[in-house]
Amino acid sequence: LNTTPSALVRWEAPNTQNDVNEMHGPMVLPPGFQAFSHALYQSTGQMPVPGHRLDIINNGCVFDEICQAIRQARESVHIVVFIWRECEPSDRIVEAMLERVKAGVACRVVVDPWGSEVENFRNTVEPRLRAGGVEVHYFRLLSERWLGRIFGRTHHKLVITDGKVGFTGGFGIWKSWQGDGLCPTEWRDTNVRVEGPAVREMQLAFARMWQECGGALLPESCFPVQQAHGTGHACFIESSGVSGISDAERMLRMVFAVARERLWISSGYFAINAAFLRQLIRLRRGGVDVRVLVPGPINDVALARAAQRSTYRPLLAHGVRIWEYQPTMMHAKTAVVDGLRGVIGSTNLDPLSLNVLEEGSFVVDDARLNAALARTFLEDLERSVEVRRVHWGYRLVAWVRRALWWVFDRFE
Repeated sequence: LNTTPSALVRWEAPNTQNDVNEMHGPMVLPPGFQAFSHALYQSTGQMPVPGHRLDIINNGCVFDEICQAIRQARESVHIVVFIWRECEPSDRIVEAMLERVKAGVACRVVVDPWGSEVENFRNTVEPRLRAGGVEVHYFRLLSERWLGRIFGRTHHKLVITDGKVGFTGGFGIWKSWQGDGLCPTEWRDTNVRVEGPAVREMQLAFARMWQECGGALLPESCFPVQQAHGTGHACFIESSGVSGISDAERMLRMVFAVARERLWISSGYFAINAAFLRQLIRLRRGGVDVRVLVPGPINDVALARAAQRSTYRPLLAHGVRIWEYQPTMMHAKTAVVDGLRGVIGSTNLDPLSLNVLEEGSFVVDDARLNAALARTFLEDLERSVEVRRVHWGYRLVAWVRRALWWVFDRFE
């Protein structure tokens, strides 16, 4: 990949047939916003459009913002989330929704039974919601025991009010997302509040899952004509498990490919395949400042940390810089590209997010949001340790990452 400022961006054909996730054939993208927008549209069916205001919300502040938006809703409140368990943030959100139901607002909820530990949710949160008039559905109940049901979960984190205000990011409704990301039991995460045309796509993502769970069609009023709320260009890209390259992978590879100066990645689960490894190395060789922030000693999945560390040797050898976050679990899923572009949502750089799970992320062209993401990234680096040497044992766990990709890429 030639990434000099005056050059075209070129993806080369894969070197071997085994690189099943490589973009095939030479894909040439001229520089510039319009070319990127068209290429993203050609790959995912979405392109950044103007009229958005996007605000970063870090850590536990997301619950304050969500509750405020719910209490301001006049017609509908829609939530779909991977993790929802009984806790103090849950109580606040439930109370806010029950208030709105009494005011005539339709409140609808979709939870993933795996992430939400279905018995916990069913015995504690669900009775309060249903008793207060909130409609609740489960996404793909685990009683249907075939692989698509077990692993094909919704990893979305979506809150949409009146079809006009949306929230997404890495949050779950659980005590792990309280606090400021500095305590071992309170995770570090990044979320976004959005107003503008792309909220309609978030609403559409909810509607599709709602129908799959047995919910009725949403009224047309849930999809209002969106007014411009700012100058940012943005689009919401939804992705589902597929046999081959998902929209999530297409989106991330496209966004990474246009980096000219910097590509700063935060990923709570980082287990990239050979295609992504080559792409990051080519970007670094082309002079791009490539940095990766991942979880450190506190990680909720030991296997994920092993897979993450198996990427270190080739990346470090070619000048990619890597940091491990120290205070707690680093769960954010963001990217900072040059001085304008950014990615924020639920999509990790691992085989589950990129091949199996239902995901959604924003691609944003907005200098204001880019600057906020960059500040947050640099603040996180101050609380992280840079990886400068590769322990010999890291090489031995590379098979874990390759095995995960082999399994989940053939999942469908």
